[in-house]
Amino acid sequence: MGKIKKKGESGAATNYISRNMAIKKLQISLAQFRRLCIIKGIYPREPRNKKKVNKGSTAPKTFYYKKDIQFLLHEPVLHKLREIRSHQRKINRAIGKKEWAVAKLLESQRPEYRLDHIIKERYPSFNLAVRDLDDALSMLALFATLPMHSGVIKPSTIKNCARLVTEFQHYVMIAGRLKKVFVSIKGIYYQADIGGSDVTWIVPHPFSQDTPRDVDFRIMATFLDLYETLVGFTNYKLYTDLNLVYPPKMKNETLDSGLAGFVVETVEGKGFLDGIKESETSDATSAPTRKARKEVEKRVKNLASTIGKFSDANAEQEDMDEDADEEDEDKDIPSAIVEPTDASEMVPSLKDAAKISTTRTASNSHKLFHSCVFFLSREVPRNSLEFVIKSFGGKVGWPETSGAGAAVAESDPTITHQIVDRSMAPGETRHDTRDYVQPQWIYDCINAGKLVKTKGYHIGENLPAHLSPFGGGKEGYVPSEAALSAIAASKGVTEESDEDEDAEKDAVEANVMESDDEEQVYQAELEAEAAGLSFTEYMQKKDAEEKGSSKKKVASADAAGKKRKISAAEAEAAEEKELAKMLMNKKERRLYGQIEFGRKKKEEEVIH
Repeated sequence: MGKIKKKGESGAATNYISRNMAIKKLQISLAQFRRLCIIKGIYPREPRNKKKVNKGSTAPKTFYYKKDIQFLLHEPVLHKLREIRSHQRKINRAIGKKEWAVAKLLESQRPEYRLDHIIKERYPSFNLAVRDLDDALSMLALFATLPMHSGVIKPSTIKNCARLVTEFQHYVMIAGRLKKVFVSIKGIYYQADIGGSDVTWIVPHPFSQDTPRDVDFRIMATFLDLYETLVGFTNYKLYTDLNLVYPPKMKNETLDSGLAGFVVETVEGKGFLDGIKESETSDATSAPTRKARKEVEKRVKNLASTIGKFSDANAEQEDMDEDADEEDEDKDIPSAIVEPTDASEMVPSLKDAAKISTTRTASNSHKLFHSCVFFLSREVPRNSLEFVIKSFGGKVGWPETSGAGAAVAESDPTITHQIVDRSMAPGETRHDTRDYVQPQWIYDCINAGKLVKTKGYHIGENLPAHLSPFGGGKEGYVPSEAALSAIAASKGVTEESDEDEDAEKDAVEANVMESDDEEQVYQAELEAEAAGLSFTEYMQKKDAEEKGSSKKKVASADAAGKKRKISAAEAEAAEEKELAKMLMNKKERRLYGQIEFGRKKKEEEVIH
């Protein structure tokens, strides 16, 4: 007789384990189990047959994979959580005995866990870590705006969140990685290109925040610990790739100065921006010294001697290599005769030149505000505008009351634009050499990829719609500005077709002038003005619509004629069918109706 099988000992029941059983197996509390699952990325699972897994019971239970729980048994964080639990018991025992000195000493010696190995496990490559930066940066930016003394989150954690977000934005600024910006009610959306991946995050508006009571900040704090470690690792990698010191030094200990408070230094200890300026001006200003000339002459002599040694050996192979060189003349570059002994002897190849050209084009796209100097009034959001303006090569300043580190004073005559968000007070001086625009002009220029006209962005003027650069026009609402830009883009005006378009416009105008009815011409001019188009463009559009409508009428007439012919040809067959239905009994008519219904349904599915 075979062994009797019991419920829950084989099959799907052995693949799952309930939450209570997992907590008993790991010997931790429920709160610590939740924290461990969030850190390790383990989530509850829903079995296909919950009744079989639950040994015939239908009571609601939370299940996990048994392999996941077995994997947690060897986690170093688990041992730390057990130490924290036992240490907390010691603190509670000391407080119960009113041994305040012992309790204070134990509180200072509380064990802590690190998540460095967790980041390496969950993100084996840097690209995987970059793809998960969206939620991490958004949460850090949210917690950075919380009040310091709310009692929910530690002030040190809030300061660390603000520092990590500012460091990432500082990298985006100096590397020129910013792509899109959108201002919404929730906050300001940014999108940057990091290693070929788009990273989109949202920064709340700088308003005072209230900590809600219906949010479980313990779970949020667990995610925050993980995201702090992730962003810290990512910032370190991004800065070291640029050969910069991480963490960057700050002029002031506080973050009030914003991005201007960071000191950019290379690993060698030299200022990054200063090194770029020196390299740009070294060729034009500096003259070769005597020591440099001697080194060049010595290098030339060494090269001449080495070339003389190998000239005899290479003379025999010249005839054999002539044909191969002629075939590959356009493909390959002849290699150097002698291996370079120094970096100064390296000769740039065509691949290096291509790399230089691509980097130049990429850098030119982020020099949108290179020729502009901005001054921010005290009522505009300084941190956001400073970030986007500097990311696109602009120079910006602000009043001393808004913070330290301004590069331009308000009285500087080189200022081209002043960003304001309120009307000028009677006592304020208005400079004629600068343009006073609202902050939306900066964001619209970035999304458009060019300096748009300042008309419509001045104080007192109705601002155009601030279009989102992320939707791609797929949302239902399309403002008039987007419609006009789409019409202009669809026309595709090129230099080659200018003559044909001019000729077509002249022909349209001639046809209009030939008409004796002046009232119709006046009415067409009014309609063109209401549509926001020129008179010739409106007439072209109207002619195209009339041609399209005439074609549709012809097609519908043809289709109607065909329909009439078909109905006449099948009239006799339809009458015969009706007579046959009349001769059927009730059961046969019902069966025939079901057959016809199924046939029509199949035809509709084929058509759609």
